[in-house]
This record gives sequence, C-alpha cells and structure tokens, in this order.
Amino acid sequence: MTTISQQIPETGFVKLHSIIGDKTANPPIPALLPVGRTTFLNRVKDGTYPQPVKLGARSVAWRVSDIRALLEKLGA
Repeated sequence: MTTISQQIPETGFVKLHSIIGDKTANPPIPALLPVGRTTFLNRVKDGTYPQPVKLGARSVAWRVSDIRALLEKLGA
C-alpha cells in the first residue's frame, strides 16, 4: 500500500486529479481524498478546503503543504 508521502511530492503543487484521483488515467491515480470533483470544489468555495494557486490563464493547483495539512486535519 502506498502512503500519502509516496503519492505527492514534499514541496510544490498538485493538480486536482492528484488529490481526488483519476480512475481513467493509465495507470490509475489513487485518490488522496475520497470525494468527487464537485464536492471538493464546493468545499474549496465554502472555505473547508484550501484555496488553489493560479499557475496560468487556465491552470490552478494546490500547495502540497496545504493538502498535507488538510489530510492531517481530516485524519486521512
């Protein structure tokens, strides 16, 4: 079984599919949080989950440190 530390880098940014997983990818990307895309984005909007960082005109990602803190807070 892979641990969270093996799934995401120590520092930097992660895209949404790395957080919620992607079963259609080859190989499939396991989810760090077992929620759907809409649920995740709604929780970002209401402040439950961390805000993304805009990387470009059409690209956002989340700080690894924010996601690690969220997973620790949720006990995941």
